[in-house]
Amino acid sequence: QGSGSASGGNQTDQRSAANLRAMAARVVRSTLAWCSLAAVAGETISRAHIESSSSANPIRRVVGMLQMMQEKVTAEGKKEKELFDRFMCYCKTGTGDLSASISAAESKIAQDTSSLEQATAQKAQLEQDLESHKQDRADAKEALAKAKALREKEAAVYAKESSEHKTNIAALGKAIAALDKGMTGFLQTSTGARLRQLTINMDLSSADRDMLSAFLSTGASQEYAPASGQIVGILKQMKDTMEKDLAEMTSTEEAAIKDFEELSVAKTKEIEAHGAAIESKTERHGKVGLEIVALKEDLDDTSKAMSDDKKFLEDLDKNCATKKQEWEERSSTRADELVA
Repeated sequence: QGSGSASGGNQTDQRSAANLRAMAARVVRSTLAWCSLAAVAGETISRAHIESSSSANPIRRVVGMLQMMQEKVTAEGKKEKELFDRFMCYCKTGTGDLSASISAAESKIAQDTSSLEQATAQKAQLEQDLESHKQDRADAKEALAKAKALREKEAAVYAKESSEHKTNIAALGKAIAALDKGMTGFLQTSTGARLRQLTINMDLSSADRDMLSAFLSTGASQEYAPASGQIVGILKQMKDTMEKDLAEMTSTEEAAIKDFEELSVAKTKEIEAHGAAIESKTERHGKVGLEIVALKEDLDDTSKAMSDDKKFLEDLDKNCATKKQEWEERSSTRADELVA
C-alpha cells in the first residue's frame, strides 16, 4: 500500500514538474521578447517607464515570477525528499521485519514438523497398545470363563461323589452298629443292598470279598456270631477307607475352590486393568489425533504465510530499488530546473 501511495505521489509530482517546465519556457520566451523590444525601442520603453512610473517593471515582474517558481520547485523538492526518506525508512524496517518473520516461520516449521513426527509415532504406538490391551482383556475373559466352567464341572463331580461316599459311610455305620448288637435285620433294607453293591465296587482282598459276600447272602437265615468279629472288622475297614477318601476328596475340592477364587480375583483385576488402560489410551489417542490435525493446519498456515512474506520481500526489494532510481533521476531533473 505504501508503495502504491508513493507511486501515485510520484506521478503527481512529475505532472507538476512538467507544468512548471512548460511555464518556465513560456516565461523565458516572454523575457527574450521583452529584451528584444527594449533594444529596438529604448526610447519607447523609457517613455513607457516614465508614463507608468506607478506600475512594476516588466523585467522585474518576470524575475519575480522566476523566483517564485524557484521557491516552489525547492519546496516541492523538500516535500518529495521527505516522502522519499519515509519510503526508504520503510524499505529498511520492512525488509528487516519481513526477514525476521521469515526466519521465525522457518524455525516454527522445523519445530512443528518435529512435533508432528512425534505425535504421529505416539498415535501409532497408542493404536498398537490398544490392540494389545483389547486382545489381552479378551484372553483374560476367556480364561476366566473356562475356569468357571471347569470349576462348575468339578463341583458337580464332587457333589455327586461326596454324596455317594457319605451315603455309603452312613450305611456302613448302621451295619456296624447293628452287627455289634447281633442284629442282621438291616440286610433286608436299603442298607443291605448298598453293602452288597460296595462288595462289588470297592477295592477288597479276595478273602474279604468272599467272606463278606457269604455273610450278606446267608446272614439273613443264620444266627450271627458276634464273637467272630471278622465281618465287623471288614466293614470298619471299608468305612475308614471311605472316610479317608471323602476327606481327601473334600480337601481337593476346597483347594480347587481356593485356586478358582484366586484365579477369578486375578483375572478380574487384569480385565479391569486392561479396561482402564483401553479407556485412558483411547482418550489419549483422540487428543493426539486432534493435535496432529492442529499441527498440520498450523504447518500449512505457516508455510503459506512464509511464502507470502518471501514474495512480498522480493517485490519490496524491487520497488525500493525502482523508487531509489526514480528519485535519483528526479533529483537530477530538479537540479537542472533550478539551474535554469
